[in-house]
Amino acid sequence: MKPLRLILDVLRRVEGMIVLLRSRLSPYPIVLAAVMLGLFSLIAFGLVSVLHHGTEGRIVGNHRASVLHKLQEILPPDRYDNDILSDVMDIDEPSLDARHPVTVYRTRKQGQPVAAVLLPTAPDGYSGDIRLMVAIYSNGELAGVRVISHKETPGLGDPVDERKSDWIRAFSGLSFEKLEAALWRVKKDGGAFDQFTGATVTPRAVVKQIKNTLDYFSANKDKLFQLPAEPIEDTVIDSP
Repeated sequence: MKPLRLILDVLRRVEGMIVLLRSRLSPYPIVLAAVMLGLFSLIAFGLVSVLHHGTEGRIVGNHRASVLHKLQEILPPDRYDNDILSDVMDIDEPSLDARHPVTVYRTRKQGQPVAAVLLPTAPDGYSGDIRLMVAIYSNGELAGVRVISHKETPGLGDPVDERKSDWIRAFSGLSFEKLEAALWRVKKDGGAFDQFTGATVTPRAVVKQIKNTLDYFSANKDKLFQLPAEPIEDTVIDSP
């Protein structure tokens, strides 16, 4: 049954109940008021539940399409032949996110590992968490990095967002072989990456977490591609 049709049917039934209650409880106004208050609370809860249930499938579908679009921006679909949204799992890794499991998508071609896409969180942005999407080829080279959510100050820290500047795109193609680990810092800290005028905290946090992700991938690559997949519904990913 469609949500709107179900809601209208419920409202018609409620209207009948209200008429009945008023006729039965009119001699007891306090009791009637309490019953009506409880009834409306129950109705509100029910309507919210119905709307959530009725739209849940569409929300999941839109979310999967959004995630797939974001993944394919940094990892072209012709590079792999598996269903990336099904070959997914969560890992518990404090260095990538101290509070939540980290989602990992795996891509393969003819069964062989191609790349892993991890969603770590940089907790030390200027305005809080910065959630990242870090795609790493099996040889340790970055396929690309994107910021998928942040609360950084517009005009200062938000150039980490690819919609604001090309800064984040500069990580594509880099690896520990091409850039030694000691240089994975902003230039102000003696590293190789530009900071922003008046806003060093944000790029520093992003560079640090990309390096952490590369460190983790280097140490756990084989395990990542061997662990069993988990249903996509069990993972949590913010919309960009």
